[in-house]
Amino acid sequence: MSKTALVVIDVQESFRQHPLWAYASQPDIVGQVDRLVTAARQRGDLVVWVLHAEPGSGGVFDPASGHVRLVGGLAPDPGEPTLVKTSHNAFTTTNLQQLLTRAGIREIVVCGIRTEQCVETTTRVGCDLGYEMTFVTDATVTFPTPHRDLPATATPAEILADSRTLSASEMTARTEYALAGRFATVRTVAEVTGTAPAQAGDTPESGTGTVSVRAGGALDGTDPAGARPAPAGVRS
Repeated sequence: MSKTALVVIDVQESFRQHPLWAYASQPDIVGQVDRLVTAARQRGDLVVWVLHAEPGSGGVFDPASGHVRLVGGLAPDPGEPTLVKTSHNAFTTTNLQQLLTRAGIREIVVCGIRTEQCVETTTRVGCDLGYEMTFVTDATVTFPTPHRDLPATATPAEILADSRTLSASEMTARTEYALAGRFATVRTVAEVTGTAPAQAGDTPESGTGTVSVRAGGALDGTDPAGARPAPAGVRS
């Protein structure tokens, strides 16, 4: 019996309503997730689907909006659980841990939306709960992220024009730096599915290679975390 589970986080229609969806870091998120799901099913791994809901909010994460559903092209097979969470991580407000315990799961592979929010938070909590975590960067999505002082009413054009805005690639790189060697192994879809060998020269900035770790947990390369203050993330 497989001891690995693939947890697909928040790949839902809500995010397609995001004003910056056109600038998503991974336009082929459906294809990338489908590759992971297909490989997991072939190996006999457990596949768990997670959706995010904010009941009564009146926004795109309110179930009443009709957007709290998987995007087209993705669907659970019979027997694959779909959980609905109301917290950033997939554990706190669901029975995910109990489900994994019953299945004897020891390793969790995570993917989904957003890179630095629900996927990263789930990775950190999973690590603290004792699971071996694999974070598949190129099967996650994030967006250009505004500085905390930019008004919430800022338009996409204003966000993109602000020199303090972090690009999607910067957000992805920072997440990789934060997780690798501490909370997870950072890998690519090709590495997880076995469709291509890992490239020794890949860097975290590319978002396409395993992040290497020096002894003691320091990352190879220059950590960009001190370049600018990290902004408060936005979900929708």
